[in-house]
Amino acid sequence: GLTLFLQGLEMALFPIGEFLAGALARKGSLIWLLLFSFGLGFGTTVAEPSLIAVGDEAARVMAEGGFIANEQDAMSSYARALRYTVAVSVGIAIVVGVFRILKGWPLHWIMIGGYVAVQALTMIAPEQIIGIAYDSGGVTTSTVTVPLVTALGVGLATVIKGRNPAIDGFGLIAFASLSPMIFVLIFGMVF
Repeated sequence: GLTLFLQGLEMALFPIGEFLAGALARKGSLIWLLLFSFGLGFGTTVAEPSLIAVGDEAARVMAEGGFIANEQDAMSSYARALRYTVAVSVGIAIVVGVFRILKGWPLHWIMIGGYVAVQALTMIAPEQIIGIAYDSGGVTTSTVTVPLVTALGVGLATVIKGRNPAIDGFGLIAFASLSPMIFVLIFGMVF
């Protein structure tokens, strides 16, 4: 099933993503490009089955630890808040990544800054949220998100002169994996 899914993505969604990214970049509509980027990141992450499972498991663990009420409503609310936190973080990460591609900023400096932030937040975040935060970064780079976000990055890098489709396309995936860790660590400190 996964093989057919990936074949369908390659035949249909990659070309569509590349076409949309290219069309938005050529028209010079930065606002629409960034809104599309956020929507793509947010939408694919909310639909990610792995994230739904991590959210449910995190809610169960937090309820057993006494951090939230051990009631179905409280656990559902916590899982939903965690899921939307991760989805917003991926949307923002894709916007930052697209802006980085457009401006030509070096990928490694942004990634280093992000990982320094993760390490700093890990030192002050509640112990119970750290594993959830790191898992959230991992589950956002799964079957739904990666192909669509990669298509956007490759499409943009293809139409913008001087950009490398491999580095820039997969740079978006790196941002999509890094930002949920930061946002979930902050989520754990706030809630």
